[in-house]
Amino acid sequence: MKTGTHVLTSLLVLALTACGGGEKPAGEQTAPSQTAASAVAGGPFTPDPGRKIVTVEMITDGDGSVFKPSEVHVKRGDVVRFALKVGVHNVHFLADSNAARTGYPQSPSDFLQLPGQTWDVAVKMPAGSYYFQCDPHAALGMKGHIIVE
Repeated sequence: MKTGTHVLTSLLVLALTACGGGEKPAGEQTAPSQTAASAVAGGPFTPDPGRKIVTVEMITDGDGSVFKPSEVHVKRGDVVRFALKVGVHNVHFLADSNAARTGYPQSPSDFLQLPGQTWDVAVKMPAGSYYFQCDPHAALGMKGHIIVE
């Protein structure tokens, strides 16, 4: 009886593993596929040789919730680093705000919750303006844009 239970348990574990949906353990996550023209987001990233990191602070204070600066000028190969100062914020490049644009991050960032947390965008997209917002604070004016020159 004990051997039959052991075999049944082993088969159950095998079946659950096979039906697990392909989840990978932490540390083995694969990055989403990106086309050559796509921005790469997450990071931290290092800019291309001769390029720079441009920091955008994410702040909530007595005056409201803002990206500081809310407009940044960059070139291909730069990195835009969104750095949480105060509050809980995310960065989201909405498709309807970026009509006819390609290469920007397609998914919003995770919510940054601890001061000092960052989320990077490696600038690989074509020249143009790319609009972003903090989802929970967009109605309060927490919006900005990256201008790729």
